[in-house]
Amino acid sequence: MKVVISDPKTGRSYQTEIAKDKETALVGLKLGDPLDGGAVGAGGYKLQITGGSDKDGFPMRKDLRGGRKARLLLSGGVGFRAKRKGERRKKSVRGNLITDQMVQINTKVTEAGEKKLEELFPPKPKEEKK
Repeated sequence: MKVVISDPKTGRSYQTEIAKDKETALVGLKLGDPLDGGAVGAGGYKLQITGGSDKDGFPMRKDLRGGRKARLLLSGGVGFRAKRKGERRKKSVRGNLITDQMVQINTKVTEAGEKKLEELFPPKPKEEKK
């Protein structure tokens, strides 16, 4: 499972991958819940869950309860971008509960730790194209 940590103070985000055995610390949490940064490798940080997507790419919505996938009639918000004014459309979205089907979880920093995030998650060198 990938975890994206956004720092609102600097405007930067950091991506890390957590092991399968540590995913259980995240399963069962909802959007908006606080999260200890130690669970994702950011010891000392306090994080808040802001979103995510499942294995099929469907985004999580705060107003859909549970971890189920559903087709909703949407007129705005997460998972829908209107092309015309007043447009509504049925779209598939995922509920607000983190399950084992999630591939990416988005978080934001609410309380900073002692070390900077740049030190905890150093940037990976870009590969050259051949």
